[in-house]
Amino acid sequence: MVDPWTHPIQSRRSPIWGSDDRAALHALSIEKLSYEGSGAATYARFTMAPQIAVVGGSEATAPVIAAAEAVGAALASAGAIVICDGLGGVMAAACRGAKSAGGLTVGILPGKDPSAANPWVDVVIATGLGEARNSLVVGSAAVVVALDGKYGTLSEIALALRVGTPVIGIGTWSLSRPDGEVDTGIVPMEDPCAAAAVALNLASAR
Repeated sequence: MVDPWTHPIQSRRSPIWGSDDRAALHALSIEKLSYEGSGAATYARFTMAPQIAVVGGSEATAPVIAAAEAVGAALASAGAIVICDGLGGVMAAACRGAKSAGGLTVGILPGKDPSAANPWVDVVIATGLGEARNSLVVGSAAVVVALDGKYGTLSEIALALRVGTPVIGIGTWSLSRPDGEVDTGIVPMEDPCAAAAVALNLASAR
């Protein structure tokens, strides 16, 4: 019998438990507490890993792809779960980076076909909601990291800011209010690893 506390979770991409897939260890931090004396009991206390959304264009240039992959790897290395729309471009790169660091990835698809997910998605959620699934991506995350992107990315940024979810931008949209004042809701950054570190700090503060 497999002990779930010492063996990683089974990926949808792997037929058996594998040492390279440490998703369970990233998803849960287990703290064992013991009490001495009669009736001593031991139990586990669970703390969910931070969930960070990475959003951006379904098509992107090589530098943007490299940045997204670096963000995914840095987030996963720190134990975060990477949330995205599960498709190509920035999202595939972020998932690929996360898996290279042994992380867990979640893809919230716009369509109903789970096979549409990129090969680096562990947990596929096929919503059939079209663009409305953007709200699920944002709503599942403590922080959003946006890279490049078009109107779909802009909608995810807006949804995040609307509910007070921090947004870190790497070469993405900047916002101006009707009076011409620059909106400071997006935290602009250039270095992917530094952006991931800030995202993790913001997530831990929420």
